[in-house]
Amino acid sequence: MTTTSDAPARPVADADLALHLLRLGDDALVLGQRLCQWITRAPTVDEDLALSNIALDLIGHARVLLTRAGELDGTGRTEDDLAFTRPEREFTNTLLTELPNGDFAVTVARQLAYTHYAVLYYQALAGCADPALAAFGTRAAKETAFHRLHADRWTVTLGRGTAESARRMRRGLERVWPYTGELFEEDEALRRLAASGRVPAPALVRAEWEERVGAVIARAGLTVPVPSWSARGGRSGLHTEEFGPLIAELQSVRRQFPGGTW
Repeated sequence: MTTTSDAPARPVADADLALHLLRLGDDALVLGQRLCQWITRAPTVDEDLALSNIALDLIGHARVLLTRAGELDGTGRTEDDLAFTRPEREFTNTLLTELPNGDFAVTVARQLAYTHYAVLYYQALAGCADPALAAFGTRAAKETAFHRLHADRWTVTLGRGTAESARRMRRGLERVWPYTGELFEEDEALRRLAASGRVPAPALVRAEWEERVGAVIARAGLTVPVPSWSARGGRSGLHTEEFGPLIAELQSVRRQFPGGTW
């Protein structure tokens, strides 16, 4: 017989940490959904498999992060609740992760920016005091490192390929770069977490991110774009015009069969 004292303790509500993990989870979930749209449309069968496997890893990361966020926000929502029942304005992903796939080079540029950030941030998260978050950071950093290799390889291949492939890669970088700054934004909730040492501040990895992506772009024979503007708003629930159809696609089965189980 299980007594009250034998039952596992419920996590103490923590609004700041819940929000931070929700944001990281939304990044992974939304980018995973975008990459799924390449299936049967990628340049080669190998790329169909590669991008679908990357998407599966990202959705796996999202499951862990959204589950923990639901435990900590005091609502008791599950990963499925957070993925499939929230309206658009409640998603907190960066605008970078929801950008339409566009030309294959745009997807490569988006992956280059995100994967270098994710590896560095998850490596930093692996050093936090929370054992569960540290374990997740260690695993996610290793998995995302393979995504980074894929993005690096394609950036160099396109940049060093034909004149046309180099032009497309250059245009892809120019399309994506105004959206990269939001990865490193901090608000009061994140500043409180970072000040207490509970999670690393994303801004701490920015210099290394710039150095690493700059080196890859240089190997590709290209230059890092200097955007004249910087996108923001995703973390506050303000999204691009293309976000609504993406979320409708993500949530379509749940909307059609509310409460359904498989």
